[in-house]
Amino acid sequence: MSSVEIPRLGTKPFIALVDRANRALQVHMVREMHKRGYPKVKQAHNAVFATLQSEGSRSADMAQRAGMTRQSMGELVREMVALGILEMRPDPQDGRAKLVTYSELGRQAAAGGYQHLRDLEQAFAEEFGPEEYAAARDVLDRVVDVLERWDAE
Repeated sequence: MSSVEIPRLGTKPFIALVDRANRALQVHMVREMHKRGYPKVKQAHNAVFATLQSEGSRSADMAQRAGMTRQSMGELVREMVALGILEMRPDPQDGRAKLVTYSELGRQAAAGGYQHLRDLEQAFAEEFGPEEYAAARDVLDRVVDVLERWDAE
């Protein structure tokens, strides 16, 4: 029985670099939340912070934006309700549905998180230089555009 040779790239694959950067940023954001007084926030909760709109969102819509199942998003939302970060109320557009919103504590946590993201953007621009950092952001944005275009073709 012959074995198929698995080809290797000469360098770390781009997808691995992006994944490593994403994981480092996700961990960093959780550590920052812990420093800011939210010790029970965990990495999985980043999907909620990233997809919950300021006016509120349906859990199913958040799941779709995060690329996860409704059940998984529902579990995260329930955890964050128990932590006092989120609230659920009837959706004014559809009384059968629930709208996920930030509690006052959650608004404070999210505001601190978004301020930290702004600070990170500034720190990266200072670390790499504004032009190099802008180029890195542009390349990542264009990679998404190219992949979406190729998938549509």
